[in-house]
Amino acid sequence: MLDVKWLRQFAAVAEAGNITRAAQRLYLAQPAVSMTLKKLEQHLGVALFSRQQGRLHLTTEGERLYQHAQRILNALTMAEQDMAALQNLDSGEVCIGIPSMLGSFYFPPLLMAFKHQYPGLSIKVIEAGTQDVLAKLCQGELGLGIVLTASLPPQLSGLPLIREEMVAVVNRDHPARRLPVISMADFLAEELALFRYGVFHREYLEAMAKKSGIKLNIGFESNLIPLLKAVVRQGFAITTFLRMVIKDDPDLFAIPFSEPYFLDLCLAWPNNRPLSRAEQAFVEFMQQQNI
Repeated sequence: MLDVKWLRQFAAVAEAGNITRAAQRLYLAQPAVSMTLKKLEQHLGVALFSRQQGRLHLTTEGERLYQHAQRILNALTMAEQDMAALQNLDSGEVCIGIPSMLGSFYFPPLLMAFKHQYPGLSIKVIEAGTQDVLAKLCQGELGLGIVLTASLPPQLSGLPLIREEMVAVVNRDHPARRLPVISMADFLAEELALFRYGVFHREYLEAMAKKSGIKLNIGFESNLIPLLKAVVRQGFAITTFLRMVIKDDPDLFAIPFSEPYFLDLCLAWPNNRPLSRAEQAFVEFMQQQNI
């Protein structure tokens, strides 16, 4: 049987690429970690690491074990959080995956209001695209996350939260600024500043371009909203955001698409484990906001 301590040390070495640094993180002696790796490889009958240019790299078998170790260690962390919150809501943690646009423009007042109501709880926000949040929820790496309602698989439960329009965004000097609408083909023909993969906006535009036979001209690629806004503001490219993102920005202008596209987003959580009391409190709080 695998020892959890072995998995913790193995994961630390995999992430550090070096036994000495992993041992320092774990407050263990370097020989002890080396011995653990040796025992683990002997127990499994496979080599977990190879050494290349002075750094340890996972073998194919090591990669598979690391994936399992992440799921197991994340599950143990969530179990510890659940137990810490069983007695009352004076302690515990709410860990939630939130797309960057919502994390910057929709959730801050909600999270502050929740913290005001439950000052003893800590809030940990994992910023990622909706596709990445969905994957982490399905793999048991997150307890709560914001995903597209249309993408919700059977293994997740969801609470509908918000419906928001996806719009083209240009600066004040762009010729399309005064258009009532813009076609997707005309938008795709422009030089674009886009999010990286893992964000639904990027994958949606890639799909639209493929459908139309258009090759995207991507001038800038980043998940940093202020950077994308600055690029558009300076006229180097145009982009697409949820309408809320530029609502209070006087230098950026929203143009609806000729075929309007709305994103329906929900708060989701896995069905295969009960919510902790802290997580349940957050779900109930969000339900109250939607009444």
